[in-house]
Parts: sequence; C-alpha cells; structure tokens
Amino acid sequence: MSTDTNEQARAQLIDLAAQFYDQFELGEIPEMSVPTRTKSNIEYDEDAGVWVYGDRTSTRSANSVRGARKLLKAVYTIEFLADQLEQDRSSTLRELYYLSESWDNEHAQFSSQDESNGLVEDLEIVTGVTREDFHMRPEESGATIMGPLYLREQTRRGEREIHCQKDVGEGGYQIPNNPDTIEFLDCDAEFVLAVETGGMRDRLVENGFDEAYDALIVHLKGQPARATRRITKRLRDELELPVTVFTDGDPWSYRIYGSVAYGSIKSAHLSEYLATPEAQFVGIQPEDIVEYDLPTDPLSDSDENALESELEDPRFQTEYWEEQIELQLEIGKKSEQQSLASYGLDFVTETYLPERLEEMDVV
Repeated sequence: MSTDTNEQARAQLIDLAAQFYDQFELGEIPEMSVPTRTKSNIEYDEDAGVWVYGDRTSTRSANSVRGARKLLKAVYTIEFLADQLEQDRSSTLRELYYLSESWDNEHAQFSSQDESNGLVEDLEIVTGVTREDFHMRPEESGATIMGPLYLREQTRRGEREIHCQKDVGEGGYQIPNNPDTIEFLDCDAEFVLAVETGGMRDRLVENGFDEAYDALIVHLKGQPARATRRITKRLRDELELPVTVFTDGDPWSYRIYGSVAYGSIKSAHLSEYLATPEAQFVGIQPEDIVEYDLPTDPLSDSDENALESELEDPRFQTEYWEEQIELQLEIGKKSEQQSLASYGLDFVTETYLPERLEEMDVV
C-alpha cells in the first residue's frame, strides 16, 4: 500500500479520536453513531443497484458504564490501528482480539472476537475507510481463481506478473487480502463462474471447463470473503465480464449468492465496493431438483425457517426467487452441486452448465 493511502487512513482515525476529545472539551458526553446493522435497516439504492443501510442508527455513548467501555475499546483500537499504519505493519482480526489482552486497561480488552470484529466494522462505517486500508486481514480464506487472466500483483517483495492458468498449479491463483493491489494486464475470459464448493471447483478444473469455455473459475470457498467479492466486482466492472454464481440448492447457499450480488447485511456500508448486482444465479435451482430428479435430503426445520426468512428479505423479493423458494418449500427437499454426478462425472461440464449458461445468454 502507498504511503499516501496509509496517511489518509491514519488521518481519518485520528480525526475520529479528536471528535471524542472535542466532545469532552465542550462538556458533552462522548458518543459515536453507526447505522443499525439489521435486515430491517437495509434499502435498495437504485442508482448503485445495491442494498445499503437506511437511516436508523445506534449510538455508542458514554452515558452508561457499558457504553463508556465500548468507547474506551474504540479509543484503544484507534490508537493500535494508527500505530500500525504509521509503521506500515498489518495484523489479522484474530490477532487484534488477542493483542487487546496486553492493553494496560482491562476494561479496554475484548471479551470475544465477535466484539472486536464488530468494533472494526463500526470504525469502517464511521471513518469511511475499509479494514483493508487499516491493514487488517481476516484469517486466510484460500479462495482462488483459475482461468485466462494475466495480472500484476504488488507484494512486499515487489511486483510479480502471473497468468492464472499458465503460471499456477491445479490449485489456481490465490486471491490476496486486498485485491486492489492487483492490476489486470490481459484477459481472454468470456465470463466469471463463482463456485461455492471446493469439490465442484476441482471437478470443473479437472474437466477443463475453464479452457473449453474461456471461463474464470472463482472458488468462493463457502461464504465468500470480502477479498473474493471485491475481485469479482472488479472483474465485472473493469473487464465487463458477466458474473454467474454456482452453489448448492439450499437456503444457506442462496445467501452466498446474495452476498455476491446484493451484499451482506453486515457489510451493507461497503455494498458499492463489494457487491455485483449484475451477478446471475446458475443453480442448483429448486426447479433443477425436480427436472433432473436429483438425489436430495429433506429440508430441516432450520432450512424451512431460513427459506421463510428469505421470502421476507428485501434482497430476495423478486419474482424469480419467490417462485424458486416457494417451490422448494413445496417439495421439501434440498440438493448439493455434487448430486449432478448421479448422471456421471462429465454431466456438469458437458450438459448442465452449458445448457444453463446458454439459457442465460452467457455462452
């Protein structure tokens, strides 16, 4: 990351701390307001085509012991992040949680990683700076790309140029924590296929799907990390590649698609940075379960509750999703990507995906 970017991010943090100081000087109770991160407080931004936070806010105020502790933790975290940027160092979200145990005020220490993660999200929202620009990293996601893409990556050891097919092994190119350090040099791909599971990703690579269809296969590795969603958005916006998402046929997998296309509730403040509203869902669709008579498992109570919840989720209130979810509730079944193997190991690459992608005018 450039020195200028470090200084800008650090300045935003210092400005936030200065606001607390100014509130003290004026005899006011220090406080910090952030959007309420709930499903009921997201709304559709028609201009950006993504879901963002609404007007409801929550206040972190020192007018109670609990609130004062939250602000104390915020101040200690701001100091840590500012020092980290000044030294051009980085750390993981997990390390921040453990590092707090060394802070000299025990009331500033975090009781769980969920608490420290939530505070970093608060600081992102209030400062307008992403955690990547704070030099905060998640634990390694291992998400990868395989396909005809040539890029330049900026690393601590200098620049390196990589072809994501010719210069990598079967595992593909591993997406870095901050994909904005990547420069796209050349691309022969026709579209992006974002895949939920490692087993299906490996099947597509082994069958040569990336070569046969000039596809960029992005392994989401379950619920995709922010870096994965960011590079997917960049591939769409900068290279104008259609983006498709291929998951299991269950409510939790539909939410994986939703996080790619619409953004997640937790990171709605970054939807314009992370979400790809043009992304299309390939499957497994509930209608595929019926049409292909795929091997299935019965929906559990939690599955049914999740599907009912998705019918109320504004991100899924479209004619397509309402039809698919209602069908799934009717048949009471779910199915995995690998269930397509009941028709043979080549069925997914020779029949299912080509037919679905043609229907969607992708190939």
